[in-house]
Amino acid sequence: MPDKSTNLFTLRPLEKADLEVVAHWFRDIADLACFDRASRIPLNVPSTQNAWDKTINVLSENGKCWFAIVSETNQIVGIAGLDGISSPNRDAVVALFIDKSVRRKGVGIRAGALVIDFAFRQLGLHRVTSYYRADNVRSVDLLQQLGFEVEGRMRQAWFADGRHFDMIVVGLLQNEWEKKRTKVARELCPETTVAFCETPSPGWIWPPNTFETD
Repeated sequence: MPDKSTNLFTLRPLEKADLEVVAHWFRDIADLACFDRASRIPLNVPSTQNAWDKTINVLSENGKCWFAIVSETNQIVGIAGLDGISSPNRDAVVALFIDKSVRRKGVGIRAGALVIDFAFRQLGLHRVTSYYRADNVRSVDLLQQLGFEVEGRMRQAWFADGRHFDMIVVGLLQNEWEKKRTKVARELCPETTVAFCETPSPGWIWPPNTFETD
């Protein structure tokens, strides 16, 4: 359990009401073009809700599982999820977006680590994949710290801001994460935590307690 000085964020299933905030975030063309190479046009709230309809329905067999990252004041400050979940291949794509107000404050790496734990320990996946635009230094730093390995470079595959960028493909295997997890946890201070509920169980909070990482 985090103490009173801890800045606690929680993950909960993404809800339809959250998409109003998501629509607001993606009115920023630069952020939109970094998040998804397929997204180009900012959408209004009804269009965003329509586009994300299957995403918020985590009970359907749609290969998607997304969470809202929520502050202690119940403000959504980011989204994190698994897309393209493949049961035969036991693989999924990890994706993450953090509001500008909490960037570089450690929320992203903790949420990312918790989603990776969920992928391997709850869904039984074997690997997770991610993609980013080659000039996206925030993604480079975060994914490297989490232990992802560069697996390929798709040349000039991402068009944004009037030019083409390379797209980097990275991956992380379950056994690699188990080896890396302890080191990542020990590098993170406990003053900021991300958990799956407001009264988190020991196994579902990042960074984990020391006894979990030994």
